[in-house]
Amino acid sequence: MRIVIIVLWMLTSLSFQTDKEKIVIKKIEDAVLFEGNLFRIDSFPTQFIKTRPVDIWLPKNYSKDKKYAVLYMHDGQNLFDSTTTWNKQEWKVDEWASKLMNSGSVKDFIVVGIHNISEIRWLDLFPQKAMDYLDPKEKERLIEEAKTKNISTDFKGDNYLKFLVKELKPFIDSTYSTLPDQKNTFVAGSSMGGLMSVYALSEYPNVFGGAACLSTHWVGAMPRPDNPFPDAIFDYLEANLPDSKSHKLYFDYGNKTLDENYPQYAPRVDEILLAKGYSNENSKNLMFEGTDHSENSWNKRLDIPLTFLLGIKN
Repeated sequence: MRIVIIVLWMLTSLSFQTDKEKIVIKKIEDAVLFEGNLFRIDSFPTQFIKTRPVDIWLPKNYSKDKKYAVLYMHDGQNLFDSTTTWNKQEWKVDEWASKLMNSGSVKDFIVVGIHNISEIRWLDLFPQKAMDYLDPKEKERLIEEAKTKNISTDFKGDNYLKFLVKELKPFIDSTYSTLPDQKNTFVAGSSMGGLMSVYALSEYPNVFGGAACLSTHWVGAMPRPDNPFPDAIFDYLEANLPDSKSHKLYFDYGNKTLDENYPQYAPRVDEILLAKGYSNENSKNLMFEGTDHSENSWNKRLDIPLTFLLGIKN
């Protein structure tokens, strides 16, 4: 069984006082499972979204005397420990990050994992402003349809990003030895987390220098015939994708299970990237034949987006 302990700052934890609440960072003690060190804030205080845990991963040789890039990732509970996930799978972020840093393939970085709340995950991670690109009548129809199925359309994507940018990032930068500038701040996720990652880059191009979007859920919700969401999402990106000269964008997809819905959208993604001036140097849209929509698929190729975003050029 995992042992979670809270101790004094001089040992393994650190407390901070926000305006209203005390933030306690506790270390997850399990030398077998983790490369490096994993810390957790059980309930990060926020005025924008429903409170949730946030994990902070530090490499084994983390030092205050060095400066680190920061990778923010969605679905934080799925990143590090398969023994606690719903499907007993994980991204193996700590293993890959450690291996790539130890080999000198990437710059030094830390990882901040924002946990999801399954019941509202779709509402948190949908690119909210894409709804504005729907035909008004179609938008009204979708909202009415959702009501009949008792599905909420109270999207929180913009507030989720405010939480990340205005509350979480300042805390991370003031607590850890980071490089807080745009060229050293990245965001990554899969499925709906892929949508939110490119949305974050588009909404806050001065904050994030790159995004990795694995198995991006272009269908927006559940796959359906005559789906209006992909066009709305792509129209949003055509209008808002940031300058290719100062950003990196990584997309990928498989063709099994839920990923079987994504290959049809690859040409549209390529068209948008080309129109926005992206090249093979600062963008990728990769197909992984025979891979499905799972952490076990993503953890087999995670080194590719990590190296793309954080790689050290020879």
